[in-house]
Amino acid sequence: MFDLYMTRLHELTVIVYAISVLLYFIDFLDNNRKANRVAFWLLAFVWGLQTTFFILYMVKTGRFPVLTVFEGLYFYSWILVTLSLGINRLLRMDFIVFFTNILGFIIMAIHTFAPVQYNSVVMAKQLVSELLLIHITMAILSYGAFTFSFVFSLLYLIQYDLLKRKKWGTRLTRIADLSKLERLSYVLNVIGVPILFISLVLGLQWALIKLPNVIWYDPKVISSFIMLCTYSVYIYLRVRKNVYGRTLAFWNMASFLIVILNFFLFGKLSTFHIWYA
Repeated sequence: MFDLYMTRLHELTVIVYAISVLLYFIDFLDNNRKANRVAFWLLAFVWGLQTTFFILYMVKTGRFPVLTVFEGLYFYSWILVTLSLGINRLLRMDFIVFFTNILGFIIMAIHTFAPVQYNSVVMAKQLVSELLLIHITMAILSYGAFTFSFVFSLLYLIQYDLLKRKKWGTRLTRIADLSKLERLSYVLNVIGVPILFISLVLGLQWALIKLPNVIWYDPKVISSFIMLCTYSVYIYLRVRKNVYGRTLAFWNMASFLIVILNFFLFGKLSTFHIWYA
């Protein structure tokens, strides 16, 4: 029972860490100090949990836990979180903190959901199943964010056309102004991209455990990374190239076509995702 509680706390740590990375990503793009502060305190919470686990494990084993690969991964993740907190608080180098925590999260996820570290075969299988569940849930959440972003881009184009043709009327007043529609579309993509990235990291880990020989050639895996790249390009165009308006809306709508293909078509062609059942 104690091991089960510890496992649940490890999973909670991964989830909180993921939220922290998401908020650091928002701060990275928009210089959002509120998101940065919340991300810092969530990361501090992760550090507190990690430190507690580390001490409990040392008490249980009677040694410094770095003698196996997975113990070393956990210690490495703890070091990254500790340094990130120190850099964030003392040096204010936010970009370094963001990229360090992407790596730290990946290492933490690998450690938490690796079944070989658990003595119980039943618990190991349960962890792998829960890893799959979290992967699918986060993927669907990202799809939801991209769907709403698509809707806002579509409304943007409709509103733009109405204004261009000077079609004043009820429809024009009931649709939000162009700047608000564009902003909402952008914000949803900013939320969706890191969630999709985290989902892919967890999904790849699950695949490496269950089907290590087929994942790299699977149509759905390839299309998922293409989808991540297209939405990343959208954010790059918006933030670095200052692309706005119809061009960005059309790019967003084209990116959503990949979401549709990924969800409905490539899932049927996949030799890998049939194992979800």
